Amino acid sequence: MASTSGAHSHLSEYEICPDWVPSWTNTNKSDIDCEDGVRLPVDGARVLLKCIDVSRHPYEIEIGRYFSSSPLSQDPANHCVPIYDILQVPTDNNLVIIVMPLLRDATDPYFDTIGEVIDCVQQLFEGLRFMHRHHIAHRDCMQLNILMDGNMFIDPWHASDQYMSEDFKRAARHRTRTRSPPRYYYIDFGISHKYEASNINPLKEPIFGGDKEVPEFKEDNYQPRNPFPTDVWYLGHAIQKTFLHRYSGMEFLSGLVSDMMHSDPAQRPNMDEVFSRFQVLRQDFSNWKLRSQVAHDEKRSLFNFLAHWAHRIQYIVHRIPNACIVVIEWSSL
Repeated sequence: MASTSGAHSHLSEYEICPDWVPSWTNTNKSDIDCEDGVRLPVDGARVLLKCIDVSRHPYEIEIGRYFSSSPLSQDPANHCVPIYDILQVPTDNNLVIIVMPLLRDATDPYFDTIGEVIDCVQQLFEGLRFMHRHHIAHRDCMQLNILMDGNMFIDPWHASDQYMSEDFKRAARHRTRTRSPPRYYYIDFGISHKYEASNINPLKEPIFGGDKEVPEFKEDNYQPRNPFPTDVWYLGHAIQKTFLHRYSGMEFLSGLVSDMMHSDPAQRPNMDEVFSRFQVLRQDFSNWKLRSQVAHDEKRSLFNFLAHWAHRIQYIVHRIPNACIVVIEWSSL
């Protein structure tokens, strides 16, 4: 993968530069240590280029285009990464390059308040429910395939080291998630599949994604399974690893996540049920509770406690709404 900058509406108009010579040619440098690219003077959008072998992943383009096309692309419940453009590799008919927005790890920087966590979980439940309502199973919606946009960042981050600024001169500065709520996205539809609406119990031979702990796959990894309950398990496990195992104050999620990760797929709630239960859960939180601190295991110190309260006072003084309130209003449009 590589990243560059340019406008998705015009990127395909630019042709591959025929006289380009890699900067590592005739040097002792490795290609991985070099950064060759061009900034197109159009709209400054930062994008990521992903090369796909369509002979191995025949549905990724189809599903990506489906979610990126109107009217689905306009639906606020759609949290699938948009595809801006698709470029054919001229030397290989099996290779295409998809152009997507440059996103970043959804867990970095750390979450600060319960409201920020609810914001994230709300979007993830909403997004997977959206996919399932359109009869598409992600089949690999693990922690690493959940990213976010750069709305909370003051500085653009470097594509290969997201801790650093784009010019690599300092740490990339950012606001809190409460002040500038990010939007979360699902990526990587390489093993995703679309089923007929009439097929209420689709069965497919298991295919291992990045998370190898799926209980039904451990029982028999050849027996055809319904991939939709497996998606529910994947997302439950991602939330467990991201929040329940790393942050204090996450007990309110434990019951729902436990049901999502039931060892028997038939006993797991579907995503409509998960989403509905979560709406009931979040109604119990007052504005004061939503601003309560959630401390990461690696960030429990007096300094961070004081920093949290400094932010909290600013939110109250400037009447900045809780992040989850913004998302709830957005999702109800």
